[in-house]
Amino acid sequence: MNLSFLALGDSYTIGEQVPLHESFPYQTIQILRNRFSNHSFQAPEIIAKTGWTTDELAAQISRTFFLKKYEIVTLLIGVNNQYRGRDISNYKEEFENLLQQAINFSGGNNSHVFVLSIPDWGVTPFAEGRDRDLIAIDIDQYNKACEQITLSNGCHFINITKDQRSDKNDVSFVADDKLHPSGKEYSKWANQLAASIANQLKELSS
Repeated sequence: MNLSFLALGDSYTIGEQVPLHESFPYQTIQILRNRFSNHSFQAPEIIAKTGWTTDELAAQISRTFFLKKYEIVTLLIGVNNQYRGRDISNYKEEFENLLQQAINFSGGNNSHVFVLSIPDWGVTPFAEGRDRDLIAIDIDQYNKACEQITLSNGCHFINITKDQRSDKNDVSFVADDKLHPSGKEYSKWANQLAASIANQLKELSS
């Protein structure tokens, strides 16, 4: 079976500052291709842009033509809402709408939708001089809302933030702009995501 992959998000999804093949969607597909030779995985279709907030992603989705159905759909969005100081209640509403769209893109198969948590940009060198504790509190609040909405809709929630925070003292996990993850960090996300997708392959191929 030829499996399609739609990735929705922002700079973290396109892999800002790293080659496309080092982004987490592309690394995920490569892991799955190497592990499951009996499946055929299409290259990821990515709808994402650096700086996008939830409403900006939604606006682009409304202007984009999609396949009738995707076997794998990922969603990672919200860091720019937090960065711009937006109210979390606004995020909850707009994220809920985006998640419903992601479910629709999967053909209504909630278990085919995978949400990644929002990374903590406050642990990066870029945040020097900022209130890192406050950023962490905000990110935790966003991720709590993200997880609750994701799980209540029967989708998968993958927490990449904990490990990303633990990598803060190793510059090899950060890209040259001192803000975005390096391919090494994305590799960790891809392995988590691929493992979660692998658990669904029996259903995906049915």
